[in-house]
Amino acid sequence: MGIDYLIKDGFVIDGSNRDSVPVKADLTIEGDSIKEIGNLSHFNAKTVIDAKGLCVCPGFIDTHAHSEFALLADGRAEGKISQGITTEINGNCGLSAAPLYGAALEQREKEFEETGVKDRWNTFPEYFALLEKRKLSANFATLAGHGNLRASAAGYTDRPLTENELRKMTALLRDAIDAGAKGLSTGLIYPPGVFSDTPEIIELAREAARRGGIYATHMRSEGDRLIEAIDEVITIAHESGIQAHISHLKTSGEKNWWKLGEVFKRIDAANESGLAVTCDRYPYIAGSTDLDAVLPSWAFEGGHKKEIERLKNERQRLAGDINKEHPEASCWDNIMISSVNLDVNKWMEGKSISSVCASAGKAPLELIFDLLFEEELQVGAIFFSMNEGNLKAILKQPYTMIGTDSSARSFDGITAKGQPHPRGFGAFPRVLGKYVREQGVLTLSEAVYKMTGLAAKTFNIKNRGTAAKGYFADLVIFDPEKVNDRAEFNDPFQKPEGLHHVFVNGVPVVLNGEVTGALPGRILR
Repeated sequence: MGIDYLIKDGFVIDGSNRDSVPVKADLTIEGDSIKEIGNLSHFNAKTVIDAKGLCVCPGFIDTHAHSEFALLADGRAEGKISQGITTEINGNCGLSAAPLYGAALEQREKEFEETGVKDRWNTFPEYFALLEKRKLSANFATLAGHGNLRASAAGYTDRPLTENELRKMTALLRDAIDAGAKGLSTGLIYPPGVFSDTPEIIELAREAARRGGIYATHMRSEGDRLIEAIDEVITIAHESGIQAHISHLKTSGEKNWWKLGEVFKRIDAANESGLAVTCDRYPYIAGSTDLDAVLPSWAFEGGHKKEIERLKNERQRLAGDINKEHPEASCWDNIMISSVNLDVNKWMEGKSISSVCASAGKAPLELIFDLLFEEELQVGAIFFSMNEGNLKAILKQPYTMIGTDSSARSFDGITAKGQPHPRGFGAFPRVLGKYVREQGVLTLSEAVYKMTGLAAKTFNIKNRGTAAKGYFADLVIFDPEKVNDRAEFNDPFQKPEGLHHVFVNGVPVVLNGEVTGALPGRILR
């Protein structure tokens, strides 16, 4: 075939371990793979890229993505590839692209409408076929969401499962992993995961473990009951024998910031006992999810229609429970509305709840209930609840990887709307710029390993995550002295600085800092 690309004079960080020393070397690409690494100046190539003074490393693996529906709307994923992400792990927090039967499919209709997705499907093979037809800029891997399994088998009812329902969920999980899912994910603050108990999760985790899968979890609590939630993760790992991964590890709420040391003790003890417990984290002290996450769990029972009815008819009870959970009035200063659908409410995007209340002349809970009711729950929010010191401590842990916790968006088109969290555009360069170069929280080699080799090992991604001969040519070429994020909370749709070239399967998706429009991504089953 001949050499397609010769990348000359770069400093190669191979991503194989946290102590990988940058080595000045050339690298060649033939087809979709790395051909050679070394002194290759004698090679002839169709295209030569001068990487003098730049780092060459494996493409970044986003260990926590939510792009399953966004990619059907727009496979370009410009916000991800522009920050060096060449592979996404989707299906997190209990929500995946499949299986979708019955109530699980019905619950997604609003999201399909919002993204303009016309197709419908039930299984992963059907979804993968649609995705392959749509084409992608980056590689796609996924977990199977527990929420999908439970909603498909038992709807959104708040009750223990019958034996038949649990058998059905187990069969759906088995089919999902056999079709290519990497394991099981849970979202235990979201419906219907919030209605499940620990034995239910253990039973499913056993099935995933038998098939070589991982268990990734958005835990039951990241605040007041954080320690109990960590204990549940470890119990599930111990009882099922599965590798456990904690999604976006954090201590939410100032009164809970002190708990991080106890969290580390528990994770370290679990790993020392022979279990495998890892986590991911985005490099920001604000999180983001749907605004209705502030509602008590009983409000979710029965699905979206029932939840909307309760917003109209049971406000006093809702308000009582929310005020118990959030008694401090200042909490509404720390929640920002990031996205709405109705044009009449667009002025709220990018503003705090308190600010919107002042303009609208409403009390916080009245505003929240009215807005969720009008928007039929389709309201995104950003929650400023974390601590910078804790963030740094989490990033330093040897088992921590990097994730955006974001869907793939582009800089124009159907996904370019609202004021989404800047992590979808800047998470990985922010680590390299702020937490490596500026603050020295991590060494460059540590950061690259967390973004590449460690992630590939954790999620069983073969022949990626390391810059080595014969591996797929997923590569990032960046300037370690200039790489930085530019996305801000009030201006998120901004490309990072210092990322020159990004390759996916040997094809440049970013060249000289510009998106090429190529769609060489693959589904990693």
